[in-house]
Amino acid sequence: MTAGPRPVTRLLVANRGEIARRVQRTCRALGITTVAVHSDPDTHAPHTTEADLAVRLPGAAPADTYLRADLLLDAARTSGADAVHPGYGFLSENAAFARAVTDAGLTWIGPPPGAIAAMASKTRAKDLMARAGVPLLAAVDPAEATEKDLPLLLKAAAGGGGRGMRLVRDLADLPAQLTAARAEARAAFGDDEVFAEPYLDRGRHVEVQILADPHGTVWVLGTRDCSLQRRHQKVIEEAPAPHLPPALRESLHRAAEAAARAVAYTGAGTVEFLVDEDRAHFLEMNTRLQVEHPVTEAVHGVDLVALQIAVAEGEPLPPAPPAPSGHAVEARLYAEDPADDWRPRTGRLHRFRAPGHLRTDSGVTDGDTIGVHYDPLLAKLVAHAPTRTAALRALADGLARTTLHGPVTNRDLLVRTLRHPEVVAGGADTSFYDRRLAALTAPGDARAEELAALAAAVAQARTAARDRGGLGGGWRNLPSAPALRAYRAEPAGTVHEVRYRTTRDGIRPEDHPAVTVEPETRPGTVHLTSEGVRRTYHVAVYGHEVYVDTPGGTSHALTALPRFPAPAATTAPGSLLAPLPGTVVRLAEGLAEGVEVAEGAPLLWLEAMKMEHRVSAPRAGVLTRLPVEAGRQVEVGTLLAVIEDAEPAPETHDTARPPKEDPAP
Repeated sequence: MTAGPRPVTRLLVANRGEIARRVQRTCRALGITTVAVHSDPDTHAPHTTEADLAVRLPGAAPADTYLRADLLLDAARTSGADAVHPGYGFLSENAAFARAVTDAGLTWIGPPPGAIAAMASKTRAKDLMARAGVPLLAAVDPAEATEKDLPLLLKAAAGGGGRGMRLVRDLADLPAQLTAARAEARAAFGDDEVFAEPYLDRGRHVEVQILADPHGTVWVLGTRDCSLQRRHQKVIEEAPAPHLPPALRESLHRAAEAAARAVAYTGAGTVEFLVDEDRAHFLEMNTRLQVEHPVTEAVHGVDLVALQIAVAEGEPLPPAPPAPSGHAVEARLYAEDPADDWRPRTGRLHRFRAPGHLRTDSGVTDGDTIGVHYDPLLAKLVAHAPTRTAALRALADGLARTTLHGPVTNRDLLVRTLRHPEVVAGGADTSFYDRRLAALTAPGDARAEELAALAAAVAQARTAARDRGGLGGGWRNLPSAPALRAYRAEPAGTVHEVRYRTTRDGIRPEDHPAVTVEPETRPGTVHLTSEGVRRTYHVAVYGHEVYVDTPGGTSHALTALPRFPAPAATTAPGSLLAPLPGTVVRLAEGLAEGVEVAEGAPLLWLEAMKMEHRVSAPRAGVLTRLPVEAGRQVEVGTLLAVIEDAEPAPETHDTARPPKEDPAP
């Protein structure tokens, strides 16, 4: 017989990154000792070093570490933990893990295993919700789908977070997308069950936060709008959801409470809906803490993690939750390039500082390396204000002023999104990025980028001068020639050459005669005056990486180029190189050296940061080299394949037909 609820004294967080640090922060405030678990790549991660105790999970891949229930239970026993908090993702919605924790006599900071099991399969959850009277979208059997059913959304029955999801608009694509969805679901959740439902192009994703105790009290903590998504993963969330008619809002609250009571729920959970005009359809129930929980905490003035722990200890909730106040908006900062099909980016995070008026929940710190094994989420930034307009403005301004030196991120996209008229008006839906991405990722002001390169050149010239004891630096072919520095803007690749001369009065730009370089006030700070406007630039240099920030919120990432570039690595014509680091998870069926491939045909799939990325043939031809196989880890630029032009068919002559006679003279 398992022990009843008891006070938590030592809590193991069965997770990593941002959510592990978030739980640890509350535990410190409550006087609870924290235990971290970590994979080998996370040995020096912030969540590891900040915990009171840490236990190693040997390996790197999630399947070998954070998804190993046996290792997590061993870590709890070894460290003397008396409670386990699963965070979100990984095993947070795994009923077997929750049951194993309670069977071991530990306190599970989450809903009962039975409630998790009831909602773990989205297909079974829909049946349960239908019996409880919660409105649903009609399911579609993929084997019997017709053109009338399109578009369809394929979803992993055991999953979440956008994994195992595929949008199908063409019936011919359904088999391949089913295969991809099942493979991704199996890799992420160990279960390849996939189902289909109608996809509403202009629907809104609205969810309701609930919190229940073992004594029959169910709190409904308002709504959140999470419609701004990429790849079916949320990017920007807000609370409360704007522009919901009172009757619809009340029906959402009632449906969420009915869902919780239908499974005797306790703890924190979220009931998700798709809202189409004035109708709401149940999507799923997440039996855990949500990534976007901070906006609800800000609006209601609560600590959901502290309440989770109190409920797990058997404490009753007050009869009603605190009243909401104001509006909160959260943005997820990812290491990814939205203009390059949202591809994740890796590398060293040199510096990360957000303004103090934003709540910042981060899993990284200065000097961390962003790798390929885990989700590319760097941080969540949250603004809370009396009104929605003020919250949007505060978050956009705070993001723009964030110091961010490292891999390419979605920061500029977030700022533009928060300032977009459609978002400001509260009318954005789940198709927003499908419709607006090109405009939102368009190149910025070329003039601003040129001035940033000039500021970088001035700062580096001054540093070189201090190192030598006098002004100068740069490239000089002749003593009378101007100095020259060149920078490549990242990630667009535009190259800016900066020519300048050094005089007794300081540095004079050659290509910008109307720009005046003001005297230096402090190292790394450059003041440029143009057309009567003085602008300040802060320049930070890390080897060949140069970052230029302005107080107004414009930031530029540059790569300083050498005078004589090293010879480029030569590759055979038709070479296809890895666009990102990852693991080759599978090859296209029948792919082998010697086969002909069509332009755009899928060749292989790379898994990076828990998502699959298809690599397609950039041209038609014959596959002459295929040096990779399933399971191979690759870095950016690794040769994946070589495609050469097909040999032209030899000319033939019809010997049965006489040659054409020359015309008579």
